[in-house]
Amino acid sequence: MSAGTPTAPRARATGTYVTYAVLVLLAVVYVMPFLIQVATSFKTEADAAANPLSLVPTTATAEAYRTLFVDSPLPTWFANSVIVTLFVTTGRVLFCSMAGYALARVPFRGRALAFAVLVAIMAVPNVVLLIPKFLVINQLAIYDSYAGLIIPLLADASAVFIMKGFFESVPASVEEAARIDGAGTFRIFWSVVLPMARPAVMTVIILSFQASWNELNHFIVASQDPDLFNLTKGVAQLASGALSQGTQYPLKLAAALLMTLPVALVFFVFQKRIVNTTTGAVKE
Repeated sequence: MSAGTPTAPRARATGTYVTYAVLVLLAVVYVMPFLIQVATSFKTEADAAANPLSLVPTTATAEAYRTLFVDSPLPTWFANSVIVTLFVTTGRVLFCSMAGYALARVPFRGRALAFAVLVAIMAVPNVVLLIPKFLVINQLAIYDSYAGLIIPLLADASAVFIMKGFFESVPASVEEAARIDGAGTFRIFWSVVLPMARPAVMTVIILSFQASWNELNHFIVASQDPDLFNLTKGVAQLASGALSQGTQYPLKLAAALLMTLPVALVFFVFQKRIVNTTTGAVKE
């Protein structure tokens, strides 16, 4: 045994410790703004201005939350966000999965062109479409309505792309077996293929929920009625000092925290169900 052999395990251990130390440091840097947000939401106005980065409030208070729930339209904003997000997420799962299956499995003239247009749409920045979107919404007479908030968001090119990719990975023998049993195209999609696409569906649910919950630009051009404000639009209004004078750091960060929690909760609930497998789909 050579004299330098024992140094190899020590070198690997040192490398492991350094790697973990770097990862811990990155995690702290990533989580720190969220911790500051939580701590500041329980501070007084003066404490937040004097010690903005402190993680421990000098005098803990829930005044910011009381103001939001009692003296602001936040409950209305929250309800609007829930309504829009539930309809948009459900619609995207349904329509985007159907479109993805059609592009992946249903032969029709112009399918390649339709997919090329879909990819091109994904490359267009959303801000470019704001004015045309406003003109269409206004022309359809759905401006300042839930229909105007929901309908333009029911389809998403990225979700169609995800569903198409997953459907293409499903063995064709599964559909052939169902077709031999007398199932039609929609029955195969709904009863056979879609249940197998649960990982992709969960991914679309998470992405759609997050996107519709955090959407702002669309809601700016789709309505101006305060009764139709959602959380993002309402919190943006708070950030401009809508309720009172001063920095309002506790109020603003409390509202931002309440807006963040549902998205984080949905992600942690569904993340373990994103498992890409089709095991057991084909009987031998």
